[in-house]
Parts: sequence; structure tokens; C-alpha cells
Amino acid sequence: MEKRKLGFWEIWNMSFGFLGIQFGFALQGGFMSRIFQTLGADKDAIPLLWIAAPLTGLIVQPIIGYLSDNTWHPKLGRRKPYFLLGAILSSITLFFVPYSPFLWVAAGCLWILDASINISMEPFRALVADKLSDAQRSYGFVLQTLIIGIGTWIASNLPWLINKLGVSNEAAPGVIPMSVKIAFAIGGFVFFASILYTIFTTKEYPPEDLEVFQKEKKESRFFTDLFISLKEMPSTMKKLGIIQFFSWFAFFTMWSLATPALTEHVFKAPKPDIKGYAKLDVDGKEVVENEKVVYLDMSKEKEYKEKDKVYNEAADSVGSAMGIYGLSSMGFALLLTFYASKFRINRKYIHMLSLVLGGIGFLMMKYISNPFFLNISFILIGISWGSILSMPYAMLSSSVNEKKMGMMMGLFNMFIVIPQIIAALGGINIISKIFGDTAIAPMTLAGVSLVIGGLCNFLNHRKKAISFQPE
Repeated sequence: MEKRKLGFWEIWNMSFGFLGIQFGFALQGGFMSRIFQTLGADKDAIPLLWIAAPLTGLIVQPIIGYLSDNTWHPKLGRRKPYFLLGAILSSITLFFVPYSPFLWVAAGCLWILDASINISMEPFRALVADKLSDAQRSYGFVLQTLIIGIGTWIASNLPWLINKLGVSNEAAPGVIPMSVKIAFAIGGFVFFASILYTIFTTKEYPPEDLEVFQKEKKESRFFTDLFISLKEMPSTMKKLGIIQFFSWFAFFTMWSLATPALTEHVFKAPKPDIKGYAKLDVDGKEVVENEKVVYLDMSKEKEYKEKDKVYNEAADSVGSAMGIYGLSSMGFALLLTFYASKFRINRKYIHMLSLVLGGIGFLMMKYISNPFFLNISFILIGISWGSILSMPYAMLSSSVNEKKMGMMMGLFNMFIVIPQIIAALGGINIISKIFGDTAIAPMTLAGVSLVIGGLCNFLNHRKKAISFQPE
């Protein structure tokens, strides 16, 4: 099918739903570890608690990709039914996550939340490839990244902003602060509203021959198509997969451990362990009377509350600093948007340089004692994030069968979730020991991983994938 050239606002409208999706991901990435710690999780156990997220992506994304490839609704189209379903589930879950009474409930909510976000997110990648010609795809994915950056920055700063507006960021032991609860509720609203905006403003191309499409749909089988797609996986996709492995290992490390690492290393404010301040029963659990923790004495109560307040303020600051990577990815994407709309870009070298800069940002954290310089680290990390969300998908979409775009995008996400699963199952805790036993060691590991990912771009040589002249 000959695809017409789309204007800026048409591409903006079809990508706007990613604002809500990124609200969900930014709140999850910036504050789930804080919720886990508040509910009593040990720092070394946090990556394992995160395993629900990549496991869900591994299962959900190929299935949703396959289903959306084989869906056509006369009003909603091909991808939009899945946007809507994911938005409803994600919005509901975002509201309930910070009200989790126990650690296992929070971990279960993360599982549901990530599955729901993936239902919406995977078809968005395919939609860009569906709607845009090969020459406009770099522009489309970069503009999508611009919207993601806006969402990351705003959502990451929500708890801090809400606290500044007078809502407390303090709470009793084991209770999530009200500022975080309100932030997650706002995230749920924005998620749903932005998805609806894309649904109402974007039309999808129908199948070229609806009768043939319906016939192929009846004959298609998920596992058969899955194995065929795996067998037909182009070499470009495999090489990009190696780059993705190191890139997403690094970012999963950041999402799961940046809060405990940076509150301790940079702000000198680790989460206080309530067991050092409260009376304990025979099982080693804190004694609770009238739904309140019983402290050893008033001085211990005061000391715990003071340290917990400092921790919560530091966690807000870490969340705000992490928002900087969304802001810088937005700026980077904005520059690429204007450039890619007019000139040829070399996706390979842009991606390589971006990942190396992000790696340097992580490596710098070891030497930061002034919290201000965290902003510089996250600016560099944001450049790599902007590239990760655009360049690999632009290169991939030029290399796969368009009729299987959803399935192939789903399979491509194996190279995103597998490194995260490895990281969660002990990869971070084991490998980071190479860099010492300090709280900041996982961030050093993330930096090294990102630099290796950048250098792996030398593996990619396919001219059509790495460079394309715009229309």
C-alpha cells in the first residue's frame, strides 16, 4: 500500500497516547522500589520483586502483537482496541498500587500494572510502522520519544510537586505517603485520557483486501506463526537484540536500585529499618497496638521519624533527578525530530554515541557527593534513553515483514525483557560485586553495560536499516 506523507500533528496525535503510557512507566520505575522499601523489602531483594515486569512483557507482548496483526474492527481499527483495553486496566491498577497493605500485594500489583501497560504499549510501536512510510519512520519514532520524554519528566516530579503544594510525604511505618498516592491517581487519569485522545484523533489503514485478511486470520495459528517468525528473524534484528540486551540490563538496574543506591550514596539518607527502633515479638516482627507500631521509647520513635523524613525527602529528590533523563531525552528527541524531517541520519552512529554518553552518566555517579551533579548524570542518561526508544525501532521496522509488524515488534521485546529477567534473578547482585559492596556499585554496573551496548553497534552493517533519506 502506498502510504501518504503525514504532517507533524497527525504523527503527534497518533503518538500522544504514549504520554499516558510513560506516566505509568515513570511512576512504576521511579517509585515502586520506594513502595517496596516502605513495605519492608530489603535492598538486595528489590530486583527479584521487580521480576514480574519483564516476565509479563515476555509473555504479553508477542501475544498482543499477534492478536493486533490479526484484528480489524470497523470503528476502532487494528491496534486501537488494545490501546483501550490496556488503558482501562492500567488506570485502575495505578490507583490501587500505593494502597498495597503488604509487600506481596505490591508485587502482585506491579505484575498486573506491567501487563496492562504492555497491552497498550506494544501496538503503539506497530502503529507507527503501519501508518508511516519507511522514509518517515525515524521521524515518527523520534516524535514518539519526544512525547515519552515529556511524560517521564512530569510523572517523575509529581510526588515532589504534590509535596510542595502542601501534601505530606511522610507516613507511619509500612504506609505509603499521601503525596505518592495522589501522584499515582493522577497518573491513572492521564493514562486513560491520553489514550482516548489518540483513539479519537487517529484513523488506521484498513487491510488492502478485507476478504483475504479475514481468510488469513482464520487460517493463522499463534504458535505456528511464532515459530515461523522466529525462524525468519532477520540478521539485523538479532544484532539489534545484542545492543538491546546491554541497554535494557542497564536501565532495569537503574529503575530497580537507583532509589536505594542514590538516597544512600549521594544523600546519605538510607531507608531506616523499623526493627532497630520498635519492640519486636518472638518472631522478630515489630509489635503493633491499635494499628500503630510500638517503639522502644520516645527517643527511638523520634529518631526513626526524623530519619524516615530525611529518606522520603531524598527519595523525592531522586525521583525528580530521574525526571531529568525524561527531560533531556525530550530535548534530544526534539533535535532529532527537526533534523530527521529534512536530512539523512545515520541511526547506527547516533545510537552508539548516545549509549556511550549514557554509560558515562552512570559511571559519574560513583564520584558524586553534591546532589546537583546528579542532574548532569541524568542528562547524559536521557540522551541514551531518547535513542533507545527510537533508533532500534526505526532500524527494525526497515527490516521486517509489514504484515507481521505487531508480532515482530513483540518478539523484538524478548531482547528487552530477557536481560531484565537475568538482572532480577541475581544478575545485578552478583555482577555488581565486581565493582565493590557499596550501594552505588549497581549504577557502575549499569554504566559499563550501556557502554558495551553502544560499542555493539559496530555489528550492524545493513545500509537500509542504519540510514535513510527522508521524503
